[in-house]
Amino acid sequence: MAYRNGTYVAFHANGTDVPTDSDIKYYNLMKAWTEKSDDDFTMINSHDKASSVRDSSKRDTLRASLQERLRNSKNMVLIIGQTTRLDTDWVPFEIEQAVDQYKIPIIAAYTGYEYIGLPAQHSGLWPKALADRISNSTAKVIHVPFKKEPLKAAIDQFNHDNLPSGPLTYYVHEAYVKWGLST
Repeated sequence: MAYRNGTYVAFHANGTDVPTDSDIKYYNLMKAWTEKSDDDFTMINSHDKASSVRDSSKRDTLRASLQERLRNSKNMVLIIGQTTRLDTDWVPFEIEQAVDQYKIPIIAAYTGYEYIGLPAQHSGLWPKALADRISNSTAKVIHVPFKKEPLKAAIDQFNHDNLPSGPLTYYVHEAYVKWGLST
């Protein structure tokens, strides 16, 4: 059995490897927060735990590598930006595997928001694979803004043994006050 202690991060690469042209910039920010020694944001990155695969690798090789990374993960951070819903390739596959196969919670992290209080209001941003699993209640999802404090709280709190209560879970206003994101 796999030792499931990593956080798997999924994002829409938008068909480019230019960091400013896709949501990879948010993934890189999470890695930078983890590497910084003067704060308490930590994450065991599932992508660092498996052998790397080049973009030119065969599709089956990449699929197997992603599955290995998900198998060793306790949760998934799904970075949701303006184009995530348009991904018809890897993000849907990652969501399907995370929910259907590995039963790990999804931390839906919305870029460009300070507060997420009614997750269903953001359904227009969801990829179909996520929307379907929210609709049929198979996904256990905590919805947060892409901000360091809520991300840290969700990564620390939710895992394969401690799932969010349902598909539309969110933190209450008092948590945002505590994090200094609201008054």
